[in-house]
Amino acid sequence: MDLEFNDEQHLLRETVRRVCAEHASLDVVRKMEDDPTGFPAAFWKQLAETGITGLLIPESHGGAGMSFLDAAIVYEEFGRSLAPSPHFASAVLGAGVLLAAGGDALQRSWLPRIASGEAILTPAWIEPDGGFGPRGVQLRAEQARLGADAANGDFVLRGIKRHVPFASAATRLLVLARTGPEDDAIDLFLVDPQAPGVTLTQQRSLASDTQYELRLDDVRVPAAARIGDAGSGWTTWNRVLLDGVVLLAALAMGGAERALEITVQYAKDREQFDKPLGAFQAIAHYLADAATAVDGGKMLVYEAAWARAEGRSTARLAPMAKLFACQTWRDVTAMCQQVWGGVGFTLEYDIQLYFRRAKQLQITWWDAKLLEERIASAILDGDQPFRSGS
Repeated sequence: MDLEFNDEQHLLRETVRRVCAEHASLDVVRKMEDDPTGFPAAFWKQLAETGITGLLIPESHGGAGMSFLDAAIVYEEFGRSLAPSPHFASAVLGAGVLLAAGGDALQRSWLPRIASGEAILTPAWIEPDGGFGPRGVQLRAEQARLGADAANGDFVLRGIKRHVPFASAATRLLVLARTGPEDDAIDLFLVDPQAPGVTLTQQRSLASDTQYELRLDDVRVPAAARIGDAGSGWTTWNRVLLDGVVLLAALAMGGAERALEITVQYAKDREQFDKPLGAFQAIAHYLADAATAVDGGKMLVYEAAWARAEGRSTARLAPMAKLFACQTWRDVTAMCQQVWGGVGFTLEYDIQLYFRRAKQLQITWWDAKLLEERIASAILDGDQPFRSGS
């Protein structure tokens, strides 16, 4: 494993850090909390102009064609700044699904627009009382039986999704829908959020990010909007999300590192009993232990990203990276809150921004229970496909 970053990767890190500082500072993060759109247009424009929106899209489709290790560097910087954007939903998951299963027509139509930032795709996956497994997808997609749509093989979608990120700003919703009784009889559809029968209701979250409840009431979707072969949706989604959690782990480690940095500085500046807080041994030990955990988590994330970039299996490394990184971010920010004392929980201070987002990420995009199941399956079942009980 070679983790010696080259000059281009150092420049990439510097570029993303500068763009985040100029267009997605923590003041901007505060303004975007519970905002209906959820991200600053100026920041999204800058990501497009620097090629970050096309990060993992091949050059043949208008993207930058960077490696997965490059992407981990970008997401580490996103985590440090808590940058609000639909990049993960659109440029990672949306583009990833199209690259993995989309036909030539869909790829030609959407990938260049995603790469340029013109189009935003966002996944609609989680359902009320569902889970992270295939049985949690109960929204139905049935072929139309009456009218011209029936002859064309078009579909009618009905059901509810929740926690759909940035849905009001999306060009298309990437909807997972059940098409048969088998556990994995699931397809992926591109749904126009302006189509008749689509209702969006904004939800509140721990991180105050922008999420929506999506209701589909007999929404007509053309057959050409189905991505991939019939019944292949869950396999595609599972494969793409396995890649995605590596980048979320990188985001978590960037957030943990930055939270620790500002807390160490506070421990140096804040005096109690005529000496800095950091001079007290108990606090120094907390900070030292956190630094060790952050360094270990970053190495694990880099290993997973490197393995993915080299075409190696990440069935074990990817869930390990997210499990450890999210737990570390949660633990580090909880400790940081204690160092800051009572003011750390107030909205005027920045550390609470990291604390709330750490917990939010820990329970979304596969929680600890499912990640542990996946790790155990990768160790015990070898090459057998993972099947969740939830």
